[in-house]
Amino acid sequence: MPFLPNSLEARDIGNLVHPYTNLARHPEIGPLVIDRGEGIHVWDTDGKQYIEGVSGLWCASLGYGEKELVKAATEQMEKLAFSHLFQSRSHAPAIELAEKLKSVAPCDTARVFFVGDGSSANDTAIKLIWYYNNAIGRPEKKKIIGRLKAYHGVTVASASVTGLTHNHRDWDLPLRGFLHTDCPHYYREGLPGESEEEFVDRIIGNLERLIEKVGPDEIAAFFAEPIQGAGGLIVPPKGYFPKLQAVLRKHDILLVADEVITGFLRTGNYWGCQTVDMQPDMVTCAKALSSAYLPIGAVTIPSFMHDAMVEQSRKIGTFGHGNTYSGHPVCAAVALRTLQIYEERDLLAHVRRLIPRFQQRLAAFADHPLVGEARLGAGLMGGVELVADKATKQAFDPSLTVGLKAMAACAEAGLMVRAVGDVVILCPPLIITEDQVDAMFDRLASALDCLKIQ
Repeated sequence: MPFLPNSLEARDIGNLVHPYTNLARHPEIGPLVIDRGEGIHVWDTDGKQYIEGVSGLWCASLGYGEKELVKAATEQMEKLAFSHLFQSRSHAPAIELAEKLKSVAPCDTARVFFVGDGSSANDTAIKLIWYYNNAIGRPEKKKIIGRLKAYHGVTVASASVTGLTHNHRDWDLPLRGFLHTDCPHYYREGLPGESEEEFVDRIIGNLERLIEKVGPDEIAAFFAEPIQGAGGLIVPPKGYFPKLQAVLRKHDILLVADEVITGFLRTGNYWGCQTVDMQPDMVTCAKALSSAYLPIGAVTIPSFMHDAMVEQSRKIGTFGHGNTYSGHPVCAAVALRTLQIYEERDLLAHVRRLIPRFQQRLAAFADHPLVGEARLGAGLMGGVELVADKATKQAFDPSLTVGLKAMAACAEAGLMVRAVGDVVILCPPLIITEDQVDAMFDRLASALDCLKIQ
């Protein structure tokens, strides 16, 4: 497709590298350039309107054009545009945001460490766990377990605990010391005739055998998303996390909840771990922490870990970890205002009111001839897996790129979605109304009905 030499499309192709994009095809198809947003809608440079059905990237929870967040950023930028937290320096926005996060955290939290995004949050959590075990005299207890199809980020460490092939292939990852166990996806991984309970018992048994083979004295932590997002919106069967936690506690292995996607009301509770009966030792978060208006993430640090960090700092003379933008005052001010808005507008109650309609419309897609599974997810997140044969669950040949074609068909119908393989994912802004939920699913139905596979 030719582009005018000075167009935004041509300049994009000539200057940018796009994440998670086929770089060979990009010059042929060009970018979709988004120009502006308001509420749950965005418009491209041709003036076409779209429902932003995945909140940007699971993150714009308050939608677009929220004036309270613009005001918070402007006022803070005028007052104190930057200050850091190194060597005992501080500022009010970081202090107040840390206090707020401690008050809502779903687990013991002594302190909060701020970062710039979810990848850095998980990377920091891994470093803290290593540091903690060194501090208490367990230098051999360092290995980290993740799950197949899990996504935890793109730094060297967070990509190592991630369980997706394209995050490892030709990147020399994962690093040694990172292990992976079963993905708790009953639809794809369950054996013929196996009940969900039997499936859970089998994969938990596999985990226990992995721990015993490696040696529990060498395994430090297990990372898990309450609901696996970028791996295809996978909700674990009932009973999975209680049984998982029993095994981890038996072997003194920490459980880290990656709440980067599921945190802050998305699943119908404040935290995703509360929705799936998960009781973590630590939490990592980002995305909806600031409704994505500015980049910020956080790691909760439990009391026992902080105590060890203090003693280690006393011995070494410093805590040798930090980021220039950790707790950036403008980002922190916007994040704090975001959390306040969630409460002031009682968005949790709003989400809970919408869940039945969202789930009802999503569940109806199970009857569509292209849909193998309508993944109800939890709260305002869900998706549909497109298959070649509903009865056998046979997937499409990857060369057909059905997911990408479905995403393009949705865009043509005025709906932004995320394609993960052949799973089409929806995760709209929390401010969406019931009428807008219907409009979103109507556009999805229109796109699937006219989807051309070949």
